[in-house]
Amino acid sequence: MQRLLDLIPPGVSRIDLLAPPFSGHLHPVLALGRALSSRYQVRIVSTRGAVTRIHAAGFTALALPGDYDGPLEAVANPQYAVKSHPVRLWRQFRGVVGLLKQFADELEVLWRHEGKPDLAIADFTLPVVGEVCRRLAVPWWTSLPSPCVLETPDGAPAYCGGLMPAQNRWQRVGHFIQRKKVRFFKQAVFWLFRDAIRQAGIDHLYRADGSESVYSPTRILALGEADFEFPRRWPAAVRFIGPALYTPPLDAPAPPFKVGKRHVLVTLGTHLDWHKDRVAQAVSTLAATMPEWEFHFTDGNLTGQSVQQNGNFSRIAWVDYDRWLGHYDAVIHHGGAGILWHCLTRHIPALVYPVDYDQFDHAARLEYSGKGGWLRGGIAALERAGEKLRQTVER
Repeated sequence: MQRLLDLIPPGVSRIDLLAPPFSGHLHPVLALGRALSSRYQVRIVSTRGAVTRIHAAGFTALALPGDYDGPLEAVANPQYAVKSHPVRLWRQFRGVVGLLKQFADELEVLWRHEGKPDLAIADFTLPVVGEVCRRLAVPWWTSLPSPCVLETPDGAPAYCGGLMPAQNRWQRVGHFIQRKKVRFFKQAVFWLFRDAIRQAGIDHLYRADGSESVYSPTRILALGEADFEFPRRWPAAVRFIGPALYTPPLDAPAPPFKVGKRHVLVTLGTHLDWHKDRVAQAVSTLAATMPEWEFHFTDGNLTGQSVQQNGNFSRIAWVDYDRWLGHYDAVIHHGGAGILWHCLTRHIPALVYPVDYDQFDHAARLEYSGKGGWLRGGIAALERAGEKLRQTVER
């Protein structure tokens, strides 16, 4: 995180970091806070559902008073795949617009009462922070765990099924068309919700220079490495500062490791609940074909306590990546930015079973770089992943 510290301008003493309560967004912000707290006063702004983890990380929590956790969970963790389905994306966006307006109003009141920071760094899912910062004259930066989702004038766009870099003219034309489709869809959604979005302080989707207004024009902290991303012309505000990895220390039981056995962790993160039972069944089937290995499937549920075991398959509620990931010989994950970088930095072999959102784009980058494998073919590919898993670990 030295690259982050080098970016902080003179005169800053208090920095507020803002994120929703979801682990994939809150935990990177906590990692940034741990790096910054050596030199600056750091506060974490989130919802009431994040307070326990913020305190466990040793930070002051500024919790917004509104009811966010239940509605946010319903929006971010629906009981179906979203992917690029236009109606489902529209439904998801409709659910979050009202929450963002409420978030902006309560944030302004909170800062006026508790004191505003010298610098605000907000997770990219909180674009309304920028307008509040403008009204209060607070410098605003964006933190971005998944740099691949940024729109750029060239390169493979995100949310299109995991496109690889173009190798010829026709592929470049195809990428151009896909980039236009992504922009058209965003503009259509913005137009449909224009009144509600403008109430939240966002008057336009793109700036005059073509950059997306939901990201800070000053600084976008890309939480990854540039050489892992596909070639493209990044916006001038982007700075790659490396992955921000941290898991708050919480009281969760240790996974059931067995001496002398190889262990595989299978995770879909904290979302995708609609798919976890089916994946757990597939992992159990896979485990039966590899009796010499132990398979742990985690639900990503902080409040769960039970462990279900069936032979060499265990279904457990929560795995603390910081404490236990190094005990695994391999990981099969969904392609979330957090677990992807946890594995890469620890040199743990990984296979990606992408399900939704930017997970396909991360799978493409992992496979293209030769640092992991992409399980194509859905559930059936997961059930038959034994040989690919062995090859990945041995390689």
